[in-house]
Amino acid sequence: VQLQASGGGLVQAGGSLRLSCAASGNIFRIDDMGWYRQAPGKQRELVATISSDDSTNYADSVKGRFTISRDNAKNTMYLQMKSLKAEDTAVYSCSADVKVTRLRGPYKYWGQGTQVTVSS
Repeated sequence: VQLQASGGGLVQAGGSLRLSCAASGNIFRIDDMGWYRQAPGKQRELVATISSDDSTNYADSVKGRFTISRDNAKNTMYLQMKSLKAEDTAVYSCSADVKVTRLRGPYKYWGQGTQVTVSS
C-alpha cells in the first residue's frame, strides 16, 4: 500500500491550499485516515482525522479553517486549508488505517510529506 500526498506549496497568509492523499495498492478497505504536520524544531502533531463513516476530528488550532474529507471510491483524502497563517508552515503527512484483506489489518500506512509554507 502506498500513500501519495500532494498539493503543498507557498502561499501568502490568508490564502488557501488543498492537499490530497491518494492510497493505492492492495486495499480491501480503508478505515481512519488522518493528516499530521511537523514544523521545524517541533514534534509532529495531529491536524485532522476522518473515519470511514465521515466522522471528523480537528486540532483546536485549525478548527473553522481546515476541512478534511474523503472520496472512498478513489481511496483519496483531502485537506482544504483556508485563512492560512504563518504558524501553519510545516511538512504535512497523511496516514491511513488499511485492511489489506477481510481478515488482515488494519495496518497504519504513511505517505511522504508535502511542504506547506505560509509567508506573512
